[in-house]
Amino acid sequence: MKKLKIPLFLLAACALCSCEKLFNPNNDNHSTFDRVLVDPAYAEGLLIKAYTYIPTNDYPYNEVATDDAATNVKTSNHLKIATGGWTSLVNPENLWDNANRAIMYLNQFLEVVEIVPWKYTDKQLNALYIRRLKGEAFALRGMFKYYLIRNHGGFGENGELLGFPIYNTFVESAEDFAAPRAKFAESLKSTYDDLDSALALLAPDYGNVNNPIDLPPGFSDITDVDKYNAVFGELVQQRVSGRITLAFKARMALLAASPAFNTNNSTQLWEDAAKITSDVLSEINGIAGLDPKGNVIYLKPQVDAADITAGDKKDIPEVLWRRPIYNNRAREQANFPPTLFGNGNINPSQNLVDAFPMANGLPITAPGSGYDPAKPYDKRDPRLALYIVYNGSKLRNTTINTGVGAGDDGLDARPNSTRTGYYLKKLLREDVNVNPVSTSDQKHFNTHIRYTELFLNYAEAANEAFGPDGGGTAGYSARAVIAAIRKRAGITQPDAYLQTVTTKEAMRDLIRNERRLELCFEGFRFWDLRRWKADLTEPLRGVRISNGTYEYFTVEERAYNNDYMHYGPIPNREVFKFNFVQNKGWQ
Repeated sequence: MKKLKIPLFLLAACALCSCEKLFNPNNDNHSTFDRVLVDPAYAEGLLIKAYTYIPTNDYPYNEVATDDAATNVKTSNHLKIATGGWTSLVNPENLWDNANRAIMYLNQFLEVVEIVPWKYTDKQLNALYIRRLKGEAFALRGMFKYYLIRNHGGFGENGELLGFPIYNTFVESAEDFAAPRAKFAESLKSTYDDLDSALALLAPDYGNVNNPIDLPPGFSDITDVDKYNAVFGELVQQRVSGRITLAFKARMALLAASPAFNTNNSTQLWEDAAKITSDVLSEINGIAGLDPKGNVIYLKPQVDAADITAGDKKDIPEVLWRRPIYNNRAREQANFPPTLFGNGNINPSQNLVDAFPMANGLPITAPGSGYDPAKPYDKRDPRLALYIVYNGSKLRNTTINTGVGAGDDGLDARPNSTRTGYYLKKLLREDVNVNPVSTSDQKHFNTHIRYTELFLNYAEAANEAFGPDGGGTAGYSARAVIAAIRKRAGITQPDAYLQTVTTKEAMRDLIRNERRLELCFEGFRFWDLRRWKADLTEPLRGVRISNGTYEYFTVEERAYNNDYMHYGPIPNREVFKFNFVQNKGWQ
């Protein structure tokens, strides 16, 4: 074996010089954090990174862990938690990690935003960039704090209602990360403080203006509208704006007023939620702004109309904030029935199907509704056919039969067949083809906030605060909102059933049911049930159709513990690492 000989002069050099200088390469232009301070694009990357952690960047389809749906994906973590496996170690609803990562990026950005030369050649433009970007950072930080409260707030083992550790500066040491969870009231205030800071900086909406007189409040010192348009114009339409920020404040107010967190049953909290939500809705003229096509925004005409790069460069009226339009077939591949070459992943439940009223507006169990057990899908609320594939309905001009022995689409016929007797239709485009011989993609988008949710939020808060027919300062009632939504859905007018709903309790049930229908498969039901402190254990039911008879059966039990599972857990490792107080009941 040949020995390696090191010349004496090299050994001497090592003795006289730094080994680091000798063996480490010279600066080869790799970027360091110092670049953030001089490169606007690099600095903005900190802010953009936080956008990538927004939970609604995709639909979670967590309905399969509720009474609204099952899944045929046996490895699904949502299936696991619904059937008894929810722990602080197994939690697909964990937002603790990503929300806190995003908050750290935002904190780092806020520390440098006023130093970065966004437009060093123009002082006013530079100030406008700082204003908008700083506002976005505060808005996003408030948004992530809202999600931390929703998914991880709760009563600790010490009996206190707790929120999250408040990190308002960039944290580097383990000691700083170990800051204790703040009380719920402190976490709520911290969230509102960030959202209010954003509201003081951001324009209500983004878009070009042609005259200084058209500038929004707070921008009266701008004389050159071209500078305003460069920073707050149409090119940043899908960034977080003032109105989006106010909508998140309204969401936070509704959550704080809900039974899970409103421990004193304060009417004032409901009034606050109604007022903040009505402030958002006033920008679209209240109920008059309800989009007639707002319940089918996933269909081709609405997706095409939402293209902000063409036409009037405005979004459709239903959408307040969404992801950019993209082109693929992933939803359809996952959820079309097997005969259409799909995987049939999401199977709506009989529970959800039964929640759709008759076309006359009456619940199917109400006397005189006209419901026929032998023809259970006849004369139903039109939304049923829009959102769910049932036995004998059509998808892509193909009749889908879900009965026993009806072929590959039949109940439990194959691993990717329905387990409930139903397939998903909402959010899917029928002009997509997933046949591997001739695939075709189509345009889709994912929503962060749409106005129907905000109308339903207002109806819920207004009913609790003022009863079915009160409206506070908004000038319209919970009843008026529900009437407009049901009319849009195609309920026969006049809505005789709605007229019979006269108590706060009965209106509460109706509002919650309308919310269940309108927002199904958009990620609301899982946390709605929890903030309402509703029963989490209603068994998931399906239908077995054989020889024209309908037999209803339990598909899955919902193995939640109503004693503590209205609040999500803190991740187990965080509890052990930083000695955080865990929410009561979680292991």
